[in-house]
Amino acid sequence: MALPAGPASRPLAAASATLAPRVLIITDHTELARSLEHHISIVWADAECRIHAPMISGRLHSAFSAIGFDAVLLDDRSERGRGEEWLENFLYRTGFPPIIYLARGDDAALAARVVERGAVDCVIRERIDHRRLANALRDGVQRRRQELALWRTGSQAEQLSRFGPITILGHRFARELAIGGTSMVYLAESERAGEMVVLKVLRDAPETGDQHLQFSRFLQEYELISKIRHPNVVRIFDLGIADDHAYIAMEYFALGDLRGRIAKGIRPRLALQYLAQMAAALLVVHEVGVLHRDLKPGNIMERADGSLALIDFGLAKHHDVKVEMTGTGEIFGTPYYMSPEQGHGQELDERSDLYSLGVIFFEMLTGKKPFLAPTPMGVIYLHGNAPRPVLNDELKFYQPILDRLLAIAPTDRYGSARELVDELGKLELVFG
Repeated sequence: MALPAGPASRPLAAASATLAPRVLIITDHTELARSLEHHISIVWADAECRIHAPMISGRLHSAFSAIGFDAVLLDDRSERGRGEEWLENFLYRTGFPPIIYLARGDDAALAARVVERGAVDCVIRERIDHRRLANALRDGVQRRRQELALWRTGSQAEQLSRFGPITILGHRFARELAIGGTSMVYLAESERAGEMVVLKVLRDAPETGDQHLQFSRFLQEYELISKIRHPNVVRIFDLGIADDHAYIAMEYFALGDLRGRIAKGIRPRLALQYLAQMAAALLVVHEVGVLHRDLKPGNIMERADGSLALIDFGLAKHHDVKVEMTGTGEIFGTPYYMSPEQGHGQELDERSDLYSLGVIFFEMLTGKKPFLAPTPMGVIYLHGNAPRPVLNDELKFYQPILDRLLAIAPTDRYGSARELVDELGKLELVFG
């Protein structure tokens, strides 16, 4: 029997029998979720429950096998009554935990059918029999941990935890996302996070490069993001070193980035809401002394619930860092979204990020970039010298915001992300 990769360290694997159970609850009904959490807490006071609401968070990734969970509780009503489809799908996933099905009490045929297919038990949803549920959970968790303990002694565990040249235990390889000059990026399932993650692994530095510099920048990226807890900033789950390679496990966004949304067209009111979310992200980022320096649609991701999150702080710089890691006078970033001062290698502050946000706002409203030229240096020149873009009559309401964001002189822009957030909040009150 093939089962997913083991935990991040072998001592943890050895001690797994004493760890509190982790249970995944799949339901779109808050009342049922709370009731199940209560029943589980009676069985194990320190149990961890994770709730997945399909109508809000969407379907689970096809590579997800719930490696971080001991049991799954599945509501028959999930995704408007598609519980049986979910059950069938889960049973085809290698190494999926035991499943306890919850259905209405007047359908004996359904109960018999789901158990015959492979569910541990079918419990009546409207009046949960605590003893029956508790017994099913205990039996399922015991079986799960015995299977995992047996599987971890085999050779397949390490193979499923291979990411290119390195092994990262506690993560199961799903697919390669990108290979760059300094890092390798993979889609993986994390046992600790209990969900799909993006693994960013630092590559060996070229012989002519500075390995220490790359390593320092990679760790700095993690340190900057990990200090922030905000719904519009990417979540960081783990940092580690495996086979002398540093890696970061971060949130995975199945819907992709803002470029796809822009290509389809964004309604002005939604563009304003997106601007408010990004401004809120910059507010908390700037408050801890961080400049992003590479804001662009490709670094703004979309969640299933419609919220946006800022990612990729590879070019971020902390105000307290005394040595400029990118080298004096060097230009990093994307010319289409650079502030005039960044394009000329000058000193940056928060207002540079706000300028980049203005470029993105214009693109969300119009589907076009404000400044285009045949060469990167030509684009940089236009940012600092061309007339500011003018919106058509249908969008003129947003012109004052755009003018302040895209002002050539930093002193003419919003003074801070806080100032922008406050103004957008006032507009929201006007719209009602």
